[in-house]
Amino acid sequence: MADHVVTLNAGSSSVKFALYAADEEWPRLIVSGRVEGLGAKPRFHVAVVGGRASDIPLPPKLTHKKAIAAIFEWIEDAYPGAAVSAIGHRVVHGGLRFASPVIIDAETLAQLRELISLAPLHQPHNLAGIEGACEAFPHVPQVACFDTAFHRGHAFVDDAYALPYSYYERGLRRFGFHGLSYEYIARRLRAIDPIHAEGGVIVAHLGNGASLCAMKGGRSIATTMGFSALEGLPMGTRCGQIDPGLLLYLLQSEATAPEELSRLLYERSGLLGLSGVSHDMRALEASKEPRAQAAIAYFIHRVKIEIAALTAVIGGLDALVFTAGIGERSPRIRAGVVEGLGWLGLALDAAANARDDSLISVSQSRIPIFVTPTDEEAMIARHTIETAGLSETVR
Repeated sequence: MADHVVTLNAGSSSVKFALYAADEEWPRLIVSGRVEGLGAKPRFHVAVVGGRASDIPLPPKLTHKKAIAAIFEWIEDAYPGAAVSAIGHRVVHGGLRFASPVIIDAETLAQLRELISLAPLHQPHNLAGIEGACEAFPHVPQVACFDTAFHRGHAFVDDAYALPYSYYERGLRRFGFHGLSYEYIARRLRAIDPIHAEGGVIVAHLGNGASLCAMKGGRSIATTMGFSALEGLPMGTRCGQIDPGLLLYLLQSEATAPEELSRLLYERSGLLGLSGVSHDMRALEASKEPRAQAAIAYFIHRVKIEIAALTAVIGGLDALVFTAGIGERSPRIRAGVVEGLGWLGLALDAAANARDDSLISVSQSRIPIFVTPTDEEAMIARHTIETAGLSETVR
């Protein structure tokens, strides 16, 4: 019976899953889906490759563990011949200890719990997914794949904050996130354009969470996110770059409680806070509200600033890649970013950009501009197959 792997990505109110066959060089997707609305009115949506999408009824107020149990029960009923040989999990934070995927055991799980304070909005839900999967499949290998791992190995100047050195030694440094997405794009770019992939590449992962990564030879050199997922670009509801003195002012002069400050920075800022309309770029692009248009302009402005800075870090730009929800689907944002960076040698093909083509630079451009869909789940599946030793055919 062929090996299959399941990937799980547990969020605050949802669990994404995918079932892959481990019978090709890259894992072959069979079905993907998600349970949304946990704790309220859950919805179970599945999409079969080459088939139809469907919604499955669920009882109200499901926990993460019960949602995962429902996912595996559905997989067993729908694909009785698919032997689940390993389960891969997205884990946001690996801290200093985890620089590559690992088999999860009791000791590993305890170490991951120690990292909750580094990613309090994500890590608990990731661990709830692991615990639910371990309960449903206690004898199946579980593999943790980390969003921070791809960025490990940065130079000191790219990791450190200018605090006393003892803070750096304690692990208060820039970790970076979206690593599974960047790793997938790095591998995909080698297949699309192997020559440029070995040079200086900046990948713009623009979605509800947004960041940039500068690479050389397919390795992360620098990224815009730092100690937390707040740093860098403005996002759907997160603030991005901010003067820490402003935060001190809110704490000291306006007596803002830490919990309220956290909600402000993570949930009420970014595109939502600036626009007063929505965190969703599609809604902002459709809106006639001046504040919505100002939020879009601010987002584009910050992306341009960070691309220019990262280009300096890697000593020149050889390729630019747009990915994730906004990067893959918004011709307006891509055009706005490239329009301000012509001095770098970027030149957009307006028609190709409007069509969301995979290559959107003009033919004579020295620097290619790609639109490349990301696939974090496929990256998790590949890591799971390799780490669990399921297939000698996967390289």
